[in-house]
Amino acid sequence: MYALRIESTDPAFNLALEETLFDTLSPENPGMFLIWRNAPSVIIGCHQNTAEEVNEPYCREHGINVVRRPTGGGAVYHDLGNVNFSFLVWVEKNRLSGFEEFMRPMVAALRDLGVDAAYTSRNDITVNGRKVAGTAQRRSGQRMLHHGCLLVDVDTSVLTGALAVDPEKFQSKGVASHRARVANLREFLPAGLSGDECMNMVIEAMTRRCADEERTLSPKLREKAEALAASRYRSWEWNWGQSPRFTEKRRHRFSWGRLECLLEVRGGVISGCRLFGDFFALRDIRELEQALTGLRSDSASLAASLESIPVESWFSGAEREELLHFFCGT
Repeated sequence: MYALRIESTDPAFNLALEETLFDTLSPENPGMFLIWRNAPSVIIGCHQNTAEEVNEPYCREHGINVVRRPTGGGAVYHDLGNVNFSFLVWVEKNRLSGFEEFMRPMVAALRDLGVDAAYTSRNDITVNGRKVAGTAQRRSGQRMLHHGCLLVDVDTSVLTGALAVDPEKFQSKGVASHRARVANLREFLPAGLSGDECMNMVIEAMTRRCADEERTLSPKLREKAEALAASRYRSWEWNWGQSPRFTEKRRHRFSWGRLECLLEVRGGVISGCRLFGDFFALRDIRELEQALTGLRSDSASLAASLESIPVESWFSGAEREELLHFFCGT
């Protein structure tokens, strides 16, 4: 595997570049490890309703970009005190998706620096019970993307202001705020180091553990990524989109993530459906939205219709009965 250090701090370009490299990944490629940082920005999970995740007036006032990524999970705040990493690899056809194999070298890199890091939860790295990194994953055929963000010296006061607080999330985790749940790695590195020195230490440790060599980005790929950034990642349609009209709203926080269902019901029939949340999807969520559209909305009819639809197959970690209860309101 080889490393690419991305010099851009534009979140739209960086996510577009990551997607470009993902889409052009071939079986012959030994794998890529990307290292990149973003200027102040909120990065939204692909299934989230941006308007409910972002403190839009705060972000506008402070010049904070809002960009949607193509992977699941929750909204995160980035600034130059974060370092982002991406693994892009070609995998065997029948191999199951997993987080641990990508988290293991990251934890080892932090332990090389004397930080007592651990892989916990579905997608987090913690130190002394506090989150220092979150990750997300995407697979297309035999291409696998696993990316995440390490908090090295992030401004947590801005983090708190930029993200809309979800009380259910904090209640379920028994904590009071964003700031209480997260920590900067700088807290656990030798005292007296500057933020830049801490950042350089972390990047060098990551690179040693995750790559065999370093390469540079080709101008052709850079140009292709810039075109994608302009057409998608800087567009209002991709980053915000329009929330659908709805007559019914269902929302629940499961052990595997939050799920929100907006339904437009006309004459007792579901005429429109959108699913939002910080879950990790195993299949294209639009397929389930389409499967629900056209069904009768009363509990008994909906339950009968869902007997032939494996709703649990769309959500990583979900169980069928809990989802039937959610969708049918029983």
